[in-house]
Order: sequence, then C-alpha cells, then structure tokens
Amino acid sequence: MSRMLHEIREIPLRARQCHERTEGLRLPRGVPYLGMGSSHFATLALKYAGCDLSPELASEYCSYVSRKLKSGVLVSQSGRSSETLWCRKLFSSYVALVNDTASPLARGARKVVPLLAGPERYSSTKTYVNTLVALYTGFGIDCSPAIEALEARQSAYEGWGRKVARRLALEAHSFYVVGSGPNIATAQQAALILSESIKRCVAGLPLAQYDHGPKETAAGSIVIFLGAESSARRTTETAEKVSAAGAQVIGLEERDVEEQLSPLTLIVPLCFLTAYLMERLGIVEPFSVGGKVTQASRTGR
Repeated sequence: MSRMLHEIREIPLRARQCHERTEGLRLPRGVPYLGMGSSHFATLALKYAGCDLSPELASEYCSYVSRKLKSGVLVSQSGRSSETLWCRKLFSSYVALVNDTASPLARGARKVVPLLAGPERYSSTKTYVNTLVALYTGFGIDCSPAIEALEARQSAYEGWGRKVARRLALEAHSFYVVGSGPNIATAQQAALILSESIKRCVAGLPLAQYDHGPKETAAGSIVIFLGAESSARRTTETAEKVSAAGAQVIGLEERDVEEQLSPLTLIVPLCFLTAYLMERLGIVEPFSVGGKVTQASRTGR
C-alpha cells in the first residue's frame, strides 16, 4: 500500500475529529479569507455554498489589493505559505486556520483553529477535507451528514478511484475536471493534486467556462464531470457533445448528501484516483520540481 493511500484512508477519522473539536466555532463573516492552492479552493466552496465571505488569493491580494483592514481569516495548512504570511500585516488581527499550531501563521493570530489532520507528506487530502469541515462548521452549517457518508462509503470511493485509474487513456493531450457551484472548488483541488502527483497538466474549470471554449479541445481529451442537481441538464448536454467529439468522459456524482455539502465527499474519490494513477505510472515522489510549496520564503517579500 502506498503511503499516499494510507493518508487518504485516514480522511474519515480525521474529519470526524475535526468536526468534534470545532463544534460551536464561529468564524468571521463578510471579511477576506486568504490562502493559496488547496487553502484557497476550500474557501471558494463556502462562497458558492452561499456563505458570506470573500475568498482571495493571498499572493494577488497582498500585491495588488493590499488594503489595511480590521480583521480577516488566513488559511494555510502548513502555516508557512509565504504569500499567506505576507498578508499578516494587512490586518489589525486575524484568525488562522492551520494544521500546524506551532507555525509562524499560528503564532501571530488572534484565534487559531487547528485542522487536526495529522502529518501529511503528499498532496493535500486530509488537510483539504478538514479545512472544509472547519469552514462549514464555522459558518453554522452542519456537515455531519457528509462525515457520515465519508465513513460509510470510503471503500466505494476507493473502488471508483481504482477502477477509473485503470480506464483512463493517459496518452490524452488534455485532462479536465469540471464542476459547478461549490464543486468548482472540487474541480480545482482535484486538478491541483492530479497535476503535481502524476506529472500531467490537468485543468479544473467551472462547467460554464469549459463550455465557453475549452470543449473545443474535446477530441483526444479526458473530461471528468462532477454531477450536480442544479446543473444536471447542462452537464449532461455538454458531456454528450464532447463524448461524441472524441473525449473520454467520466462522470462522478454524489447521491448521499445535498449539493451544498458535496465538496466534502466528492474530492475523496478523486484523491484515490490520484494515488492509483501514481501507482500505474510508477511515480513514487510527487514533488520533484522544487518540492512541496509549504515553506515561507527565506528572502521574504
């Protein structure tokens, strides 16, 4: 068993622990939520689930917006992401969501929310799900149905990932993961972990954005469509079009929890897909070009 698979299989337990420890948490409303990569994507899920927050890329916010505000929320699973650390000076005080409570980001925070995901060497899997758990809980959304689904359906999620990894035509010139609403975040997170793990360019796109142009690359491509009740008709129509044009189309739906909570569960089969594709391709180490980007810049900004 690969070590990445071991980390993914811990998700239900770690999510349950985070949910229990964050009970009663209330996060700030109407303020910027800054992060990079997986940390940023998690905040996008909450935005499209209808929550009152402003997800921002820490790098661009710091460089191009740079307004001094009373409060904000800084999200960094390592607590050491350079761009997120640069944003500390933009707030009189901030709340930190971190997996490492001894990190520089945690040390300067007014309030620290521990993610409790445990050590994570590979792509963000446990920490991503636990970031979602903390965010949902902090906005007063009960995510226990999704955690129960994680516990009950873990083997089914893994089976989907193993099966799809065997089927994918990896000679494809393009690889997309496409979602709508809160699962725009799922599509982008899946694309991130797939890209860094299997050394292929994978794009995560909103369904409408894919429909507005990239669908023209359909022939010889792979497209994973994340199903959602609110966009079911457009998803079906687009999938049929690109399949007829020569795309290998894979569908992934969540039938056990409502769409608002589905980012918590839909990412898990995609994590397993990533791990089994790594095995198929013989990739042992995911980070070979500069390492995993979790550390603060030594030179600063």
